[in-house]
Amino acid sequence: MPELPEVEVLVRHLVAAVKHKTICAVAVRRPKVIAPTSPRRLERALTGTTFEGLSRRGKYLVFKLRPRGKGEAFLLIGHLGMTGRMYLQPASQPLPKHAAVTLNLGRQNFIYEDQRYFGRLTLAVDGLSRLGPEPLAKEFTAKHLAAALQRSTQPVKVKLLDQELVAGIGNIYASEALFRAGISPRLAARRLQPGQVRRLWRAIRAVLREAIACGSTIPLNFRGGKTGDRLFYYGRATGAPDYYVERLRVYDRASQPCVVCAAPIRRVIQAARSTFYCPQCQQGRK
Repeated sequence: MPELPEVEVLVRHLVAAVKHKTICAVAVRRPKVIAPTSPRRLERALTGTTFEGLSRRGKYLVFKLRPRGKGEAFLLIGHLGMTGRMYLQPASQPLPKHAAVTLNLGRQNFIYEDQRYFGRLTLAVDGLSRLGPEPLAKEFTAKHLAAALQRSTQPVKVKLLDQELVAGIGNIYASEALFRAGISPRLAARRLQPGQVRRLWRAIRAVLREAIACGSTIPLNFRGGKTGDRLFYYGRATGAPDYYVERLRVYDRASQPCVVCAAPIRRVIQAARSTFYCPQCQQGRK
């Protein structure tokens, strides 16, 4: 599932492509993904509006739209779920099989494609109000992290997935941050010592920044036509250099040697999700 870095890279790619474009027509092929908004309401709200901006909040894409005339700007919220993709393609091309929502922009179509239909493209904004601070913003401090962890008896890896604690971190980067901080994913959140919390806070910000930087410098295929190289979330675009790889040190590397100590990376299940860690570099469960 795409997390903060993947969504941030997508936002940076899309903002230049859609800004100032006007929506001429709306087609909803899978009403599930726009719930609780109805197809009729979405069509009436979006037709004739202009993309004024695009930003990210946690794992959400936040589109700002301006109606014709003097109407007040409003938000359209996107979430990729597990298999969602958003991109532009020529209006003359056939729509992909799993196109859930299509916004016609004249010569181009904005495509929201979702094979499993777990994502969202909706006018409902209530999900944003429940999010914690952005991990790369000033309000996310080591002090905030310490206070939140102190109130939890959950394993620290599980707690990091709580979007009310910090927005945008998911399974991949929680495992990566804990590895860099040298903290066992099974350690109870409230048992972390001040020094561990500071290391974890720094590691969270470092892994996210590195992933964003990596994705922002590689030509990516946002349609996902190439999936074999497992590069980032989108796949490597044609002509992208071969020497770039996603810089993950433990995630999805079970049984492979640790990049630090060469011990085999282990995989465990926590809260129905896979956790990857080094048993030597991340010792301690108390």
